[in-house]
Amino acid sequence: MRTANPALKEGVFTDSVRGRSAEVMTINGTVNRTGFLILLLVVAAWFSWTRSAPGPGGTIAPNPYIFIGALGGFIIALITVFKKTIAPITAPIYAVLEGLFLGGLSAMFEARFGGITAQATFATFGTLAGLLLAYRTGLIKATENFKLGVFAATAGIAILYLVSFVLSFFGKSIPYIHESTWFGIGFSVFVVIIAALNLVLDFDFIENGAAMGAPKYMEWYAAFGLLVTLVWLYIEILRLLSKMRSR
Repeated sequence: MRTANPALKEGVFTDSVRGRSAEVMTINGTVNRTGFLILLLVVAAWFSWTRSAPGPGGTIAPNPYIFIGALGGFIIALITVFKKTIAPITAPIYAVLEGLFLGGLSAMFEARFGGITAQATFATFGTLAGLLLAYRTGLIKATENFKLGVFAATAGIAILYLVSFVLSFFGKSIPYIHESTWFGIGFSVFVVIIAALNLVLDFDFIENGAAMGAPKYMEWYAAFGLLVTLVWLYIEILRLLSKMRSR
């Protein structure tokens, strides 16, 4: 079960099944927990949004919740990946922290491009619904070659972003990919597609976990992994729309 999502990597369910309890993971249980995490994220995002103060020129200055959410979410995500059994505790915390981050970030984008957050939200959940339907009907199948291709593309994007992040400390940047040129827009379209295809791998991961009888806490862990992909997809759609609106 290869998946590009680092939270849902190959072997997670195999390891957890070895010490499973009487209660096992189900698809419905994972769906319910995913919905709960999304609800927590939305509430926290609204809280952060409403506390974003206007900056000069009608823009929105970064609020402290952005930094708290980004750093805290990253730390909690790492803890969850390496200690899956506490996912019932850490997954909700991650959702709240990511909500704080996304709420402040969205407010900054909204101040510059009115209506962009609604567009990004509808696009994100529309993509989720569309790919889930395609997966359930067999239109898209998570074959080994499909998984390998998405994994390779996701790893390449991650490395590129890491290099760009390191270069930013030296006042440098990778040319074109962050600009509102046709190349920059094309790059963002590619990243959005790869992020969306990760959802297919997440669906496959969840289905396989339920079929293998993984322990109940894996519902929280799988929901956490799916939320990681949704957060990434939303951010990339925001970036794409902002580039298109800047032209």
